[in-house]
Amino acid sequence: MKTRHRIIAAALLVAAFPAAALSQTPSQTTAERQQRGAEVIRSLNKGETQPNLERMREEFPFLAEATEGYALGDIWSRPGLDSRTRQLAAVTAFAALGETGIMRVHAGYALNIGVTEEELKEAIYLVTVTSGFPRAIAASQALAELFAERR
Repeated sequence: MKTRHRIIAAALLVAAFPAAALSQTPSQTTAERQQRGAEVIRSLNKGETQPNLERMREEFPFLAEATEGYALGDIWSRPGLDSRTRQLAAVTAFAALGETGIMRVHAGYALNIGVTEEELKEAIYLVTVTSGFPRAIAASQALAELFAERR
């Protein structure tokens, strides 16, 4: 009976927290997770590292490692969304939160992988509905600067 209860408890845990169950298996070391995160960055950033992450690594190494291992290695590398969809979602979410600096980084990645300026503009138009005109306007200004720099 104890084995059966453990199996049921494990099934309930997976049902309640599926991302936790899938994010790290015992064979995944921190180094492997960080390697996957580094690969994600290079795939989005034309084969280069991310300068903001590298600066963070100097002053806040734990935060950089957590970002690379968890956010990028565990979450960003999941197979459920393609890179274009993931970047459009990130741009929209960061714009809605008013985080235009991080939004701009992800908009750059989006452009690197083939998302068009028009698609990014459409994503920002959605922000007017969810978070209001002030955040959409701030996001549009950050995008306009990014577009001008890349032309």
